[in-house]
Amino acid sequence: MCGICGYIGPKSISNEKLIEMNDTMYHRGPNDAGIFQKEISNGVVGFAQRRLSILDLSELGHQPMLSEDENYILSYNGEIYNYRIIRAELEKKGYKFKSDCDTEVVLAAFAEWDVQAFQKFNGMFAIAIYVFSEERLVLARDRIGKKPLYYYKKNNHFVFASELKPIMKYPYFSKEIRKESVGRLLCDKYIVAPETIFFNTYKMIPGTYAEYVNNQLTVKKYWDIVEVKEEKSGGQSKSYDTHKKELKDVLLDAVSKRMIADVPLGTFLSGGIDSVLVTALAQEISDKPLDTFTIGFYDKQRNEAPYAAEIAKHIGTNHHELYVGEKEILEMIHQLPCYYDEPFSDSSQLPTMLVSKMASENITVALTGDGADELFCGYKMYDWTWIAQHFDVLGGIAHIFPFFRNNGKLDPQIRAFVNNRDKDTKTQLYIDVMVELAEKLLTCDLPFIKYEQEHELKYKNWQERRMVLDMQTYLPDEILAKTDRASMKYSLEVRCPILDYRVIEKSFEIPHKYKYYRFDKKHILKDVLYEYVPQSLLDRPKNGFGVPLRKWIRTVLKQNILQFADKEKLKKQEIFNPDAVWELINKQQLSDHIMYSSMVWSFYVFQMWYQEYIEDLW
Repeated sequence: MCGICGYIGPKSISNEKLIEMNDTMYHRGPNDAGIFQKEISNGVVGFAQRRLSILDLSELGHQPMLSEDENYILSYNGEIYNYRIIRAELEKKGYKFKSDCDTEVVLAAFAEWDVQAFQKFNGMFAIAIYVFSEERLVLARDRIGKKPLYYYKKNNHFVFASELKPIMKYPYFSKEIRKESVGRLLCDKYIVAPETIFFNTYKMIPGTYAEYVNNQLTVKKYWDIVEVKEEKSGGQSKSYDTHKKELKDVLLDAVSKRMIADVPLGTFLSGGIDSVLVTALAQEISDKPLDTFTIGFYDKQRNEAPYAAEIAKHIGTNHHELYVGEKEILEMIHQLPCYYDEPFSDSSQLPTMLVSKMASENITVALTGDGADELFCGYKMYDWTWIAQHFDVLGGIAHIFPFFRNNGKLDPQIRAFVNNRDKDTKTQLYIDVMVELAEKLLTCDLPFIKYEQEHELKYKNWQERRMVLDMQTYLPDEILAKTDRASMKYSLEVRCPILDYRVIEKSFEIPHKYKYYRFDKKHILKDVLYEYVPQSLLDRPKNGFGVPLRKWIRTVLKQNILQFADKEKLKKQEIFNPDAVWELINKQQLSDHIMYSSMVWSFYVFQMWYQEYIEDLW
């Protein structure tokens, strides 16, 4: 697990500058660091890496790693869980290895199979390889987007990195804010790939690789989630019991592969279905009690720690819990811009940082249950999607009447349901409500906020459409980005067994009725879990992993928010409409509607980021 960065430019930058870029990611890899620079025909190529040692802790895993024939240089972030199988295949072809780390296998696999190697990797990764004989740079990101990878391209400068911070330190980087992306942030709480907050700067889309040759960039898919779903949806004739057994088997193997480490390993245990399942499977595989970690809240409505402790006792883990109050959480808010160096406003990032900090004091690798909701229909939004599909005719009838279509006094969610008439965006419910607010707040025109990918998803079942859309957008750019930054802040590697690509493909084989039936979400997944943990320990409402935003914005954060809303400073900033910002803040003070607190929080997070990286106007 690491942080990587590098560049191709018309002239070299100093070693000191490349080290400075690299060291902005010290938290991602405190155990080792390396840089490499070499002249090429049209300039200079530079690679750098910060290492968090997980497999083969010796110096043999040092990066950037140069091949024996010196034709390839590699900087790599992640873990390839099937690297020993690939290594054995390469050894039969005559390759010899000095270390027991996966980095050397990644380099040899690329030398043997070129870009086809990415399809062989089962893991999470962001890879950069330069081929000197072809003067070709290749970047690749794992199938579902566990590991981040950014790049900047302008004129004849090309820079890549695991985070934005190294790119911002590149001497020829131009900090031009893409104001339209602020609209994305306000509406979604994150900025979806390939866009970022800056012009000429992009996120690699999951499941793709890029080739940069002669200042030309081409991006191609090596794994397409839509194509895979179409291909794998042929297992409908199998019985429920067969699907359940196959799902359990692949989950066990996915967990087993992610327990390979030369450092201490444990799990996050929130008490919810997903983390309990991963923990139960891992404990069955382990020959000693696993370390499990839970954050507790003094607010009883948000506290799942007692349930987690009861479950940990049943499973037999070595359980750790830490109760935190508002003070501990609030103290982390000022750190958000540093570690989420692109504006990101899902407030559950705060407790995720806390549990990561707690776990990192005992372990270096943690397993989580991320991905289960998207694969097995677990979100409350999927209930609303079912309702919207089954009552869409009524919405169409109501749309005929201006009272329902345009009445500003009508509940915004009802209007959004009535106005949900575009057949290509049917599952993106209620985003119109946020768009209405964002359009008033911003000085620029808002882009089309809804995801155009949905028109490619032809499934009759709206839930299936929304689930795949979430896998393309919300999962990598919100859920996984949140966990990656929160955990890497504390040099903690997080692995997600449910996002093994074989589990994803298996989920596509399972008929939807086995996942969701009459508001029973994740049915087949829960059925697997009940073989390990009694249903009675799990049957309760889901509390989530959030913080009391509405309360904070009205109290402890109010003065900070008002400072960032100073009208004269907003005019100088030229991003927000001052009057609209104050109108939003006043509405939030008087209403408990979540859309107001969510928008005010996103505004606050953006202003903290702006102050940190662009200009301190306050």
